[in-house]
Amino acid sequence: MSTYRAYQVTGQRNFELVEREVVPPEPGHVRVRVDSCGVCHSDFLAVEGQRPDPRQPVVPGHEIAGVVDAVGDGVTAWTIGDRVGLGFLGGQCNECEYCRRGDFVNCTDQPQPGTTEDGGYAEVVYARATGLVRVPDELEAITAAPLLCAGVTVFNALRSTGAPPAALVAIQGLGGLGHLGVQYAHKLGYRVASIARGPEKAQLATDLGADHYIDSVAEDPGAALTALGGAAAVIATAASGSSMSPLVAGLRPHGQLVVVGAAPDPISVNTADLIFGGRSIVGSLTGSAIENEDNLTFSVANGVAPMVEVMPFEDAPKAYEHMMSGQARFRVVLDIAGSRR
Repeated sequence: MSTYRAYQVTGQRNFELVEREVVPPEPGHVRVRVDSCGVCHSDFLAVEGQRPDPRQPVVPGHEIAGVVDAVGDGVTAWTIGDRVGLGFLGGQCNECEYCRRGDFVNCTDQPQPGTTEDGGYAEVVYARATGLVRVPDELEAITAAPLLCAGVTVFNALRSTGAPPAALVAIQGLGGLGHLGVQYAHKLGYRVASIARGPEKAQLATDLGADHYIDSVAEDPGAALTALGGAAAVIATAASGSSMSPLVAGLRPHGQLVVVGAAPDPISVNTADLIFGGRSIVGSLTGSAIENEDNLTFSVANGVAPMVEVMPFEDAPKAYEHMMSGQARFRVVLDIAGSRR
């Protein structure tokens, strides 16, 4: 094809379907034919104009699964036909201080697909080779896409805690991130407590691998965790600081509250809960490309998969609205290529 279709956005929620010319990738970059793209809450940065210059058009989307279509000069690790993914981070520069220390997530010169450069609400995406993730043949693109952001976010958060085997680990929230977090925690060998609002979610939590269900409406979740012996870690996925606040008191000594859900309101904490027992609150942001490959390999080996609603590429604006409505069960994925490969 000489052109490809893309949904670009300007201002706030101003979607436009456009045709763009297919061009060779720049040096150090590849061109990817997109098979599928997840619709993530972080897409609001582009769609709601929460970026440096919302007057400039950008294509949203960063949970991208596809196939390498062309490689630029200097690219040696990838060839045409390779199945690849791209997540929230678009590839480290390998030159800044953080890259030189191996901290690729915090690279200071790293694009963000779908926010600072064009993303996956399109039939073609261009990407830095350093940001690419190898997608196992066993994973269809529709399944792989949400794992490239939502999946690696909770997988890396869990691995960062250092919680010992069989320890109690809690997952707060049972939405797009939380339903994956429960699966990962169970497959990693932890005793899992799922914390969510309302009794109707208890069966789903159990089905996903939770050993305990805590209804945060009916009881104080911190007290409930303490009654279970205290959590070595709580992965907080719900976008609510007030709902995270009581969780610190439910940590065992040296336990961690790991925050991955971006909330508009602050977390309030009793300083004594931190001082006595040496508890801590930390944040965790996605993972590097190689960590994402670890995530996909683990997911395949252990049967971790997102629950998805698939929508056609042409319905990308509707898919975004559906995701933002909070009614999605649990990840929305655009079928860009028109087939469930």
